[in-house]
Amino acid sequence: MHAVTRALRLVPALLPWCGAVVGQATDSGAPPPAPLPPRHARLWVRPAASLLLPGSGQLLAGQDRGTVYLAVELYSVARIIQLTHAGRRDADRFRELAFDVARRGFTAVPRDTVFEYYKTMQRFTESGQFDRGPGPAFAPETDTATFNGSVWLLARRTFWSDPGTPPDPMSPEYLRAVQFYQQHAVGPGFLWSWRNKPLEQGVFRETIHRSDEAFRTAQNVVGVLLANHVASAVDALISSRLSAAAGRRTALHMTLGPVTAVRLSVEF
Repeated sequence: MHAVTRALRLVPALLPWCGAVVGQATDSGAPPPAPLPPRHARLWVRPAASLLLPGSGQLLAGQDRGTVYLAVELYSVARIIQLTHAGRRDADRFRELAFDVARRGFTAVPRDTVFEYYKTMQRFTESGQFDRGPGPAFAPETDTATFNGSVWLLARRTFWSDPGTPPDPMSPEYLRAVQFYQQHAVGPGFLWSWRNKPLEQGVFRETIHRSDEAFRTAQNVVGVLLANHVASAVDALISSRLSAAAGRRTALHMTLGPVTAVRLSVEF
C-alpha cells in the first residue's frame, strides 16, 4: 500500500518530463524552420527595390505614394524618348537643308561633321574660300565678312605686330599665322554660301535651335529621372529604419512644392 501511494506522488513530478519527451519525439520528423534573413538585410530590400524602380519599395510596404514615384518614372522615360526622337528628326532636317541649299554648289557628296560646324553656318552667310591663290602659293581668305576671312583676321591679330601690314612670307610670324588659319578655317570639302537665300538660312537657324533645345531638355529630364530614383530609395530607407526602430509600421510623407513639408506617421 505504501509503495502505491509513493508511486502516485511521483506522477505529478514526472508529467512535465514526459510531455517534453513526447513533444521531442513528435517534432523530430518535422523539418527545422527556415532561418529568417538578418535584420539589416531586410532593411535594405525596399530601398534597393526603389533604387531600381522608383515607387516599388513604397508599394511593397503598402504605401500609396509609391504610385507617385512610379508615375514620375514612366513620364520621364516617355518624355526622354519623345525629346530624343524630336531632336534627331530636326538634326536630320537641318543637315539636309544645309547640303541642299548652302553646300551643294561646292561638293557633290554630302559629308557630315561636328555640330559646331552647323552652328557656325547659322552665324555666317558664307564660309569664304580656303585658298584664294591662283598659283601654288597659299593665300588665305581676306573677306572678313566670311568665316574663313574672320579666322585669317584673328590669325593676323594674334601673330603679327601690325595686322594690316604683312611681314615677310617666310618669317616665323607669317608662317605661324598661316598655320593657325589652316587649322581653324573651313576646308574645301565643307565650304558653304547662303547668299541670296536669307529665308532658307532662317529656317536652318530655327531647325538647329529646335534640335538643340530638344536634346538639352532631354538631358534635364534625365536629371529628374535620376533624382526620382534617389528620392524614392532614400524615402524607403528612412521608412524601413523608422519602422524597425519603432516596432510598428512607419511612413514618411514628403510634399514637394514652393514649401517642402515632411510628415512622419506611426501606426499604433
